[in-house]
Amino acid sequence: MKRFALIGAAGYIAPRHMRAIKDTGNELVSAYDINDSVGIIDSISPQSEFFTEFERFYEHAWGLKRQPETALDYVAICSPNYLHQPHIAAGLRLGCDVICEKPLVPTPEALDELALVERETGRRLYNILQLRHHQAILALKEKVNSTRSEHKYDVELTYITSRGKWYMESWKGDPRKSFGVATNIGVHFYDMLHFIFGKLQRNVVHYTDAYKAAGYLEYEKARVRWFLSIDAHDLPDAVKGKKPTYRSITVNGEEIEFSEGFTDLHTVSYQEILAGRGFGIADARHCVETVNTIRSAALSTPQNDEGHPFLKTLSR
Repeated sequence: MKRFALIGAAGYIAPRHMRAIKDTGNELVSAYDINDSVGIIDSISPQSEFFTEFERFYEHAWGLKRQPETALDYVAICSPNYLHQPHIAAGLRLGCDVICEKPLVPTPEALDELALVERETGRRLYNILQLRHHQAILALKEKVNSTRSEHKYDVELTYITSRGKWYMESWKGDPRKSFGVATNIGVHFYDMLHFIFGKLQRNVVHYTDAYKAAGYLEYEKARVRWFLSIDAHDLPDAVKGKKPTYRSITVNGEEIEFSEGFTDLHTVSYQEILAGRGFGIADARHCVETVNTIRSAALSTPQNDEGHPFLKTLSR
């Protein structure tokens, strides 16, 4: 049985990590968050210590480190995006392997710094890239790899996940902390596209604001038009008033159904990490580079058929 600590226990994604720790037969020893709305712990790991001050959490973890039978094995990180790097470094320096949510960090330079901390501590950092474990994605990857084609696949990615007014008041609405909508809600899709279609060859941004972004990506085996949004007004008419989220990926006009099968992917990710098959810094680098470019790119006018159809409904 491995002993875990969790940073960011009150966050949206934290319960999936707590359940993954429990479902893999391990123990959540301690948790930290500046917010104290963490009643979910009672149903998963009521014996866990809990702290609302990082200094007290760190001191407790350091004390556990003195005895092999109490020392932590892993630190899981679900904190706001801009805190990932310092929290990862803290976990590694505690002598733990670290499991972190995406986006891992905002820039390739930050990845290089964490790779240095890995070497200094002899510990490993793992990123949750759960779409790589989704059966529909694995099936598509196998199909692409086994099919010889002279032409690149035409892919259209649309993801609209409605968020209320609270979103812009939270850290997620601050681009200095979330790194913007494309990074915050899109990074795992960019990883998925790389995972299936190979190296990125071209990255163009057509539109971006605080609520949505759109652009064009060209991979070794695919041409991708993408649109991401947290604005409910962007939902297709067939979905408005019925569902808050619209997710669509088409490949050569054929819809890839992957709306189901998300629930247990964090547990699968933990199983793979514990078995020594987790995704590390090298695996995360491609999508970090992709979102870093998207954030810094100048807007371009769509050329030929590279613009996503939803662009027609937007005004600059």
